[in-house]
Amino acid sequence: MKFNQFKSNINSFKTSKLGGLDAQFKLAPELRLRYDADKIKASNPKKAAVLALFYPNENNETTFILTERASYKGTHSAQISFPGGKIDISDKNLEATAVREANEEIGIKTESVEIIRELTDVYIPPSNFLATPFIGYLSKRPKFITNYEVETTIEVLLEDLLNDTSLTTVNLSTSYMKNTDVPCFKLNGYVVWGATAMMLSEIKELLKQ
Repeated sequence: MKFNQFKSNINSFKTSKLGGLDAQFKLAPELRLRYDADKIKASNPKKAAVLALFYPNENNETTFILTERASYKGTHSAQISFPGGKIDISDKNLEATAVREANEEIGIKTESVEIIRELTDVYIPPSNFLATPFIGYLSKRPKFITNYEVETTIEVLLEDLLNDTSLTTVNLSTSYMKNTDVPCFKLNGYVVWGATAMMLSEIKELLKQ
């Protein structure tokens, strides 16, 4: 999709009905439970926000950015994710959290980000986070400057996300599941699964409308 076409559809993206949990759970591991609002609240999750950021590449094709997390002793080590993180006391709201984290992790200038809308929260049981995704855009490709939390940036064509050939299944073992078939996106050779894939599933449905 050319970026001018993406921009011409922004008003539609703002008002279209979100796919919500039904869209997200198309890319959820089978063992992943649907937690109702009461159970999530009882878990007292930490609040976080991420930014799905779209922009034009050098060919004016609509592109978005993912990151490969740096390796560390933790639940989400080396996973593929959107830039984002937990809310800070200085953030006036979760949208501010998403934009601030994008600035800290990949060097995005906060004033250049145009937020399109908030998406459906994703509860992440292994780390007890409730992550709120925001979708936004830049009018031109930024220069990415990563911090210690990011191993590398991954620029993905929107066209690849919308193409159903990017959907597949992989067998994974982690600290909390063993030898499990997991639905995922295969983007630029990277396996994108879990919470990020669930967010991308809702984004895909929104942008295909």
